[in-house]
Amino acid sequence: MKNWKNIFIASAVVALLYLVICGLGAGASGDEYFHVNHSEDVFNYYKTLGKDKAAATITNNNNLPYYSQLPDTFIQLIIKTFDIDNYMLVRHLLCNIIAWIGILFTALLAKKLGGWKAATITIILLLISPRFIGHSFNNLKDIPFATFAIMSVYYIIKFLEQLPKIKFSTCLMLTLSIFLTMSVRVGGLLMIAYFGLFALVYFIYKRKELKPIFFKTLLISLGICVVAYFLTVLVWPYALEAPFKNVYDAFMNMNKFEISIRQNFEGIATWSDHLPWYYSCKYMLITIPIVVLLGFILSLVFLYKNRKDWFLYSVLLFATIFPLVWITINNSNVYGGWRHLIFIYLPFVALSALGISTLIDLLKNKYIKIIVILCFVTLSLHPIIHSIKNNPYQYVYFNQLCGSTKGAYGQYELDYYYHSLREASEWIIENTKQDSTTKDKIIVACWHKPIIDYYFRNDTTKFKTEFVRWNEKGEFDWDYAIFCNTGIYPTHLLRGGFPPKNTIHRIEVDGLPICIILKRDDKNDLYGTNAKNKGDLDKALHHYQLALSKDSLNETALLNTGQIYLYKAQEEDTLYYERADSALTMLNRLLKYNPEHENANYFKSYALLMKDDVNGSLHILNELITKYNPNYPAAYELIANIFFQLGEIDKAEGYLLKLIDKGVADENTLTMILKLYIGSGLNEREAYYKLYTYLERHYREMGEDALADEYQNALTQLQVY
Repeated sequence: MKNWKNIFIASAVVALLYLVICGLGAGASGDEYFHVNHSEDVFNYYKTLGKDKAAATITNNNNLPYYSQLPDTFIQLIIKTFDIDNYMLVRHLLCNIIAWIGILFTALLAKKLGGWKAATITIILLLISPRFIGHSFNNLKDIPFATFAIMSVYYIIKFLEQLPKIKFSTCLMLTLSIFLTMSVRVGGLLMIAYFGLFALVYFIYKRKELKPIFFKTLLISLGICVVAYFLTVLVWPYALEAPFKNVYDAFMNMNKFEISIRQNFEGIATWSDHLPWYYSCKYMLITIPIVVLLGFILSLVFLYKNRKDWFLYSVLLFATIFPLVWITINNSNVYGGWRHLIFIYLPFVALSALGISTLIDLLKNKYIKIIVILCFVTLSLHPIIHSIKNNPYQYVYFNQLCGSTKGAYGQYELDYYYHSLREASEWIIENTKQDSTTKDKIIVACWHKPIIDYYFRNDTTKFKTEFVRWNEKGEFDWDYAIFCNTGIYPTHLLRGGFPPKNTIHRIEVDGLPICIILKRDDKNDLYGTNAKNKGDLDKALHHYQLALSKDSLNETALLNTGQIYLYKAQEEDTLYYERADSALTMLNRLLKYNPEHENANYFKSYALLMKDDVNGSLHILNELITKYNPNYPAAYELIANIFFQLGEIDKAEGYLLKLIDKGVADENTLTMILKLYIGSGLNEREAYYKLYTYLERHYREMGEDALADEYQNALTQLQVY
């Protein structure tokens, strides 16, 4: 026992060193820019004694006031106090430390059930969990929430175990833990619910012993929760403005601001609000090391063997399973793997360590025990080798169940949090030279401009950064471009379109590119786009043809050439069908290696319609909105137009109303609906009345009462007149 305690202490020291050393090379995460900005707003709120209310004001584009994000605020205070330029390094060091604290408390929970050996195994399992380690470098939202949640569970158990005599230090730490959890995100209120549930079960179990102190314990517990709540309010500007109303508002309305992000899942580009119910479960299954999964299964197998500790096991199981079941049943909008669920991974690992520890203890034969331990060590090699080879991209990990990184490539997101943008930016800084004659700035483009802005912040005399999406990269001016493969169509990754010919540097994980740097030697696609925007279609075609002579798969040239031929078909009656055929030739070439390209599919459907292939056009449009992008308004509108021309008014109306239901309808959509109603025989007043009735009901169901009231008032006015 003493030796295991010493091994535990040594493991804890190694864990801290490992996190800090490996984390030094980590890049900024995809969310850090937003949270840094919000922490600046929070800092200004307190600096101005609440006069600057940006941190407490919800807007259509900013839901961050719904977060307290205390770790970010704390870092901002340090940065401001010491005028730190490389503030990402400080943020990441704090994240390392918080993750380490989470590792310690997870291990201490395991120690309660399995002693120092189980605690040591817990540390080891977390250190060989690449996804957890990767987020420990820079995720100051999900990692602190996970750490403070496991702290809360630990002190809830300690509080209950000390009954009937509770130590003040335990009450203090439980209060602090619940406060810290809520101070990261409002979902930390779950810890209060956990406290109430676990305490109720414990009191029922020990009712004879604890009945005399029930009301005393209840008062102490309520005091802990109340103090934790108001401490949270003090560090949360939005809550401080209205301590009860705004906290309730944040808890109830966070989901209204959930963004939908396209995710590569099972080889299909799917919007996150349309992902299958099993998304999180499967992602955990294929990214958690096999040895950890096996340990968890063993813990379930040995539940009966460890039944004397049923309460502690039940707490760990509930903390692991309940949130996962909840988001699965509710089909919650999750994305980016299971980073939102890191807080359930810590108790999961504690149970896994207990399963492994129990099996080792049960084996009496020395040689069998050695063989079993060697088997666990062997299973651990896969994530260990991955982490050594791919630092600091540990989190881009897939286990053997999906064929490791090679099997996951093109099937799942890899560097979805954009860690590799740091290495790419630094490579450009070190390996590019400014034109000595013109002194023009080198233009570096990226889909995630705020992140690279940080890395080029000290080189603005030499570099200029620009925003550009992958599909639009040929339409804007740049000299170098950085692209992670996140957000790129899956089939495009697998059919030779990625990386393109002008790739000059690749950042790889297990030999596969997660990020590339492009160098632009030819700008004819840009010149063609400029000419097209000015209406000079012949000049545009000339430049696009030159671009295609350099690269036959130039996406911008293929798409826009096809579009120009469609324009020309409408202008030239004698070449109508020939132009449509030319458009199809270009679009089909693009779709051959990028079949999910939304705009190419849309223009192809238009070309087929021009060739009187109505069924072919409808097939492509329906595939576009069912397989590729359910929120593509132009496709719905074109389908509605087709059905209107066919005299199928109800079908046309149904597709247009879907845009309202999806929240992507615009003025053009509403105008089309009105024309549809008028075309079906209604007068103008009746058309408006029918549309406003639908809009009023829609916004009322969505909880947008202000908008619903506007349309209700409009309906009243129509009735008056």
